[in-house]
Amino acid sequence: MIALLYGLIALLGVLLLVTLFNLFAGPRLRRAPAMQSSPFVSLLIPARNEAAGIEDCLGDLRAQDYPNFEILVLDDGSTDQTAALVQRHAEQDHRIQLLQGAALPHGWLGKNWACHQLSLRARGEIFIFTDADLRYAPHAVAHTMGWMQQLELGMLSAFSQQLTHTFAEKLIVPVLDMFVYSYLPLWLTYFARSASLAAANGHWLAFTRQAYLRIGGHAEVRHEVVEDVELSRRAKRMGERILTVCGKSEIFGRMYSSVRGIWAGYSKNLFGLVRFQTAPFLVLITILALIHILPYLLVWSAPYTKWAGLAIAVNVLLRFLLALGYAHPLFTSVVFHPVAIAAIIVIGLNSLRWHKTGRLRWKGRTFTARAASR
Repeated sequence: MIALLYGLIALLGVLLLVTLFNLFAGPRLRRAPAMQSSPFVSLLIPARNEAAGIEDCLGDLRAQDYPNFEILVLDDGSTDQTAALVQRHAEQDHRIQLLQGAALPHGWLGKNWACHQLSLRARGEIFIFTDADLRYAPHAVAHTMGWMQQLELGMLSAFSQQLTHTFAEKLIVPVLDMFVYSYLPLWLTYFARSASLAAANGHWLAFTRQAYLRIGGHAEVRHEVVEDVELSRRAKRMGERILTVCGKSEIFGRMYSSVRGIWAGYSKNLFGLVRFQTAPFLVLITILALIHILPYLLVWSAPYTKWAGLAIAVNVLLRFLLALGYAHPLFTSVVFHPVAIAAIIVIGLNSLRWHKTGRLRWKGRTFTARAASR
């Protein structure tokens, strides 16, 4: 057991180094180089029952300090006031256009079909897909263009700063940031050729028109539950330069506002992070339990107290740094860290169960999990 603890401490040391690297040297949207030009940008928003947030989203996008863009919103069968609210903004600003979505074809998932329709109507040289429930700083588009032009990117994605209000959100949502900022040196998404080192977040996906068409766009990931990651992997396999950045202070999102939303949303997505492969997923779950939970159990056993205590100290430092660097709730993140990991493991196992035997339901649509994930 002592040997296992040595190994866990070594792994935690690596995670700490990755965290420090991303904190101090990782690419951030707000640290973008200056733009070289301002090509026409299409901001593309699929919207299904988004009346609660669509006006704030559009207000922030209309206020962008970028000089040359359009905003296309596709109403994907909403049953609330989404379309009426978008139309009101369109009447005030000629850059906004409301589109009505067509019926969902067989073999497509809803968001992927909506994004595909948006791409067909977009006039820009740059496509930026984003969500209807997000908020944005005024420089988000300009900073995206600065990175894309400086590094000659075909694709850029940004992880949003997560807004959390309830205890469940504060407990669980920051763990997904830990997976990004502690487990993946973000610059590898640019420098490494392997598609396994691609990453993306559908909150902010930017493509040059040429790159989007070359990789086949959303039509090539029509059935993928985690379509953002699959697009980044496909882009990298096809030789496009991509980069994933931290969007803190630029893009803001509240992913889920209830325990039920967290449960359903993460159950839909977590298994897809390893391309729906059972063995790697179970290995990942085991590693999480060993690194982030086991030391908290062993610390009460006298022969292991010293080394388990050291492992706990590194865990605490890790979450402390993440909380300071990425605006996580400090007390919840640090004190309830092993509880949060346990919750993610439970949700992850439920995600595996849903995708193997169940049917997924999201935003009023039901689809067969096994078919959706191949």
